[in-house]
Amino acid sequence: MSYTSFVDEAVGKSQDELLELFLDEYSQFQGTEAAAITSAWSYLCQVAEGRVDSQNQPYCIHGMRVAAILAERKLDYQCVMAGFLHNVLSFERVSPEEINEKFGPVILRLIDGTTRITNLQIKNKTQHQADSIRKMLFAMVEDIRVILVMLADRLDRIRNLSKDTKQVQKQVAQEAIDIWAPLANRLGMSSVKSELEDLSLKYSNPDVYAQIKKVVAAKKQERSDYLAKAQQEIYKAASRAGIEVSISSRAKHFYSIYQKMRKRNKGVEELFDLLALRVLCENSGDCYVLVGLVHGLWKPLDGRFKDYIAMPKANGYQSLHTTVMCEGRPLEIQIRTTEMHSVAEYGVASHLLYKQKLGGSDRVGLENLSIINQLKQLQPEQLADEVLFSEIREELLGDSIFVFTPKGDVVELPAGSTAVDFAYQIHSAVGEKIVGAKADGHIIPLSRPLKNTQIVDIITSPKAHPTQNQLQLVRTAKARSKIRSWLTQNDPTFDNPFAKSPSEQGSRLDSDSTGEAAAVHRAHKKGSGKPSGTPPLDIASGSGKIRIGNTTNFLVSRARCCEPQFGDAIVGYVSCGRGIIIHREDCHVFSLIPNRQERTLEVEWDRVE
Repeated sequence: MSYTSFVDEAVGKSQDELLELFLDEYSQFQGTEAAAITSAWSYLCQVAEGRVDSQNQPYCIHGMRVAAILAERKLDYQCVMAGFLHNVLSFERVSPEEINEKFGPVILRLIDGTTRITNLQIKNKTQHQADSIRKMLFAMVEDIRVILVMLADRLDRIRNLSKDTKQVQKQVAQEAIDIWAPLANRLGMSSVKSELEDLSLKYSNPDVYAQIKKVVAAKKQERSDYLAKAQQEIYKAASRAGIEVSISSRAKHFYSIYQKMRKRNKGVEELFDLLALRVLCENSGDCYVLVGLVHGLWKPLDGRFKDYIAMPKANGYQSLHTTVMCEGRPLEIQIRTTEMHSVAEYGVASHLLYKQKLGGSDRVGLENLSIINQLKQLQPEQLADEVLFSEIREELLGDSIFVFTPKGDVVELPAGSTAVDFAYQIHSAVGEKIVGAKADGHIIPLSRPLKNTQIVDIITSPKAHPTQNQLQLVRTAKARSKIRSWLTQNDPTFDNPFAKSPSEQGSRLDSDSTGEAAAVHRAHKKGSGKPSGTPPLDIASGSGKIRIGNTTNFLVSRARCCEPQFGDAIVGYVSCGRGIIIHREDCHVFSLIPNRQERTLEVEWDRVE
């Protein structure tokens, strides 16, 4: 039974009947798991009594639908329980302590994560800001299932918008297209991505949606006959070659058609390549044989063959694509294995193929990411693996944090950035006049590193100006450049670092490039001591670098799970693509890493004698 069929059958049923229907449909949950799901449903019905959603339905029905989306995708019972309960912490009579007592810390962690995201005032004006928001969501959560629950919640929300106002419909649709559909794509969940895109188009541009729907439906029978005939030709050719295949046909998704219309500046009736066949087989060798057979049946169009098996897409998607001229009409044919199709529809962790590096995204080769192979085979029970998700976040986020302006705009900064960095990111004039800052409504020292998701408010004075002390605090290249420029022109005591000897200048640049600059506040060259605030390292005894043997010239970063500080007993872990990650020796997350001994290095803090 599909989600739609389940929802249709649920109409008019009592709470007990709804639960029975749910457990019958999603029979993978038995015994203690079914009992846990039952307790979550009963609790939701209790605390949501009298509440209705935007469609004037009992609120608990929304929780049931979200849980059904998750169960339909074979996610684990804890994820499904979080689907039921994902918004209960926003109810006045529900406390975190009560959730922890009734359902335990895992369920509390999941629904606390979804509540935090739901409470965000997401406002993005550019693609860059939208990308920052998506990455920030990962920075906020401790369990990847939080993101999956949020995707289910947003999918159900946009599926049930018909009774909302036009303004709300457009707002939800815009958020879906900017944030949630690309996020589903990064996680390799193509079916969720496509539906979010199509429904977003329905509410953001209803006239175009209706036009596409009309044209696609107009010749439904003719299209069906055409595709059935093409399918039979491929079945015959595959049978002669001794290859067992499964073929399905479909019209392209509405949003995909809309994008083609915009790209080619044509109306939908002028587009011909709106039809596609998907051929599934057993192994990649058969895929290549089949594409040869297809090209023997029909002439391929120049430049339309794509090999995503040898060169996967950024989200791990693998398939062969070709477009052929079949009976005078272009026909797109996708050929992939059953396993590739499963990954394309429900896979997670496509974001592992990118990492933040020096302010940009660098492609990471599959051969350098052993974790991608684990994630392609990810089972529902593994989604709770804190070690696995810790590595996911490390690969996705690199050394970034994400903070808000008071108006709700997202600003991405390197980890270790201060309010001074934030001020310069907003505008150079704001940075030059900063005298103080608030984070989440509380005054903070300008030397204190900012934390993920803080709301930062800058306090300025017309009499303020950049100082050499600020130069020691900042982490971003923009802030350093602007402060140095002002000091060079206005402060006769300032010694420009670029005028120093090449060896000393190289040492400074090495410190910045390895991410150590955020942890080291150098003493003033005139002997004025440490800058204001308490730096993480004692500059009298530590250089801030990590020593392996007699060498300190390594790419290192500090694990966010335990945040090792100078003086802690530490170990080094050789990561895939991110150099050496430093953990505390007693780090719980590090102790759970499989086969960690093979990648563990003896490291120590570099001390200044």
